[in-house]
Amino acid sequence: MMDILMYLFETYIQSEAELLVDQEELSEELLRAGFHQDDIYKSLEWLEKLAALQETENTPYVNHSAITSMRIYTADEMLRMDTACRGFLLYLEQIDVLNTDTREMVIDRVMELDTQEFVLDDLKWIILMVLFNAPGNEAAYDKVEELLYGAEDGGLH
Repeated sequence: MMDILMYLFETYIQSEAELLVDQEELSEELLRAGFHQDDIYKSLEWLEKLAALQETENTPYVNHSAITSMRIYTADEMLRMDTACRGFLLYLEQIDVLNTDTREMVIDRVMELDTQEFVLDDLKWIILMVLFNAPGNEAAYDKVEELLYGAEDGGLH
């Protein structure tokens, strides 16, 4: 599933190419690219839910917490995101890249992934996707992109 999400993000969203609106056409293209139908369906559903997070009324967990609040992770969240992932989220909050709302959007999308393995690099992709899709977070997206792509080889780290 992460492979499909990264493929779509790099191919269409990040490159500003025209995203095919017709899900059937997009599914066919992904099938031709070698992805499995079940994974394609799950990925497209995941992206639809990401788009729905833009509407605050669809995200009851977003409550504009006070700056002094602390995020306590559930047991399931800690199983999915190791200490490196949680530490990276905290770091991005401390440097004002993520706020409580975007952090919760990231965690929501991470927990909705249908994958057994999840590593820090996967989290970085999810963060980019969330910030790209969250209106008003262009500067935060640019900052994360600079942090991640700023390496000499230009790759995501």
